Amino acid sequence: MFRAIRVERSGETVSARIAELRDEELGPGDVTVDVEYSGVNYKDGLALMGRPGVIRDYPLIPGIDLTGTVAHSDDPGYRVGDRVVLNGWGIGETHHGGLAERARVDGSWLVPIPETFSTLQAAAIGTAGFTAMLAVLALEHAGALPDEPDAGARDVLVTGAAGGVGSIATALLSRLGHRVVASTGRSEEAGYLRSLGAEEVIDRSELSRPAKPLQSQRWHAAVDSVGGDTLASVLSQLRYGGAAASCGLAQSARLDTTVMPFILRGVTLAGVNSVQAPRPLRLRAWGRLAALLDPGLLETVTTVVPLAEAVGVAERILAGRVRGRTVVDVRA
Repeated sequence: MFRAIRVERSGETVSARIAELRDEELGPGDVTVDVEYSGVNYKDGLALMGRPGVIRDYPLIPGIDLTGTVAHSDDPGYRVGDRVVLNGWGIGETHHGGLAERARVDGSWLVPIPETFSTLQAAAIGTAGFTAMLAVLALEHAGALPDEPDAGARDVLVTGAAGGVGSIATALLSRLGHRVVASTGRSEEAGYLRSLGAEEVIDRSELSRPAKPLQSQRWHAAVDSVGGDTLASVLSQLRYGGAAASCGLAQSARLDTTVMPFILRGVTLAGVNSVQAPRPLRLRAWGRLAALLDPGLLETVTTVVPLAEAVGVAERILAGRVRGRTVVDVRA
């Protein structure tokens, strides 16, 4: 038996509760993991609060992240005791996820945790930090953030900066030597964002209104987790040859823009899909995280809660009242 949060639906009512489950209820997979930590991402918040569009089949254990140790493996790539992390691949959506003391998954979904990080630190990075790293890689691939040592600092905008993706993106970009401008709707978080490396903090209202097709050129690159009018404004303000990495829709899934930034300034809009990122890219991203991210900094951006408090965090994260990352100790 093991404890888990299970989301159930009865008619039009969706509810989440802690349940005692048996191993036979875990579903398919060739690796069983003793889970230590999961998290509450925005998508988890939607699932836990019964919002449509995340969980596809009820009942289901939510949680799009997990870290822990291998308890049993039929995959030759893993042995009992190996420390592993899983982000995405449909867990918490179509497959039982990480908000449980045990998980059974496909071994190809797992990544070994770099020696640099503990299981708690890997969970603190989670899908949010993994996504932030993928966004940085996408900007480098687009040429907006050259990785040559003498290329010089670039002006980089991070929207939704006080959230999980934004917090870690700010830290990563600052560590790479760029001048980070953090956009947030919470002015009280300015000190926090500066502690992560932001050199300037601006109010999100500067970007959240409908934008002209082209505005003054401000940013070499941007990491956007907001979408909507904010992303349209960002695109219209990118410098020639700049790029924006789009990885969220906290404001809106709609994008009302024109082709002008693309054909007159040669900008790039790069999409970031962390759920189905192929294994070689996952290994590369986690390798870069291990090289760039100070494990001690993760304490600054992370709050740890027991399993019973996950639902309460879900309500706050949807209301935009959560700073950084929330890790769930599923054993507590």
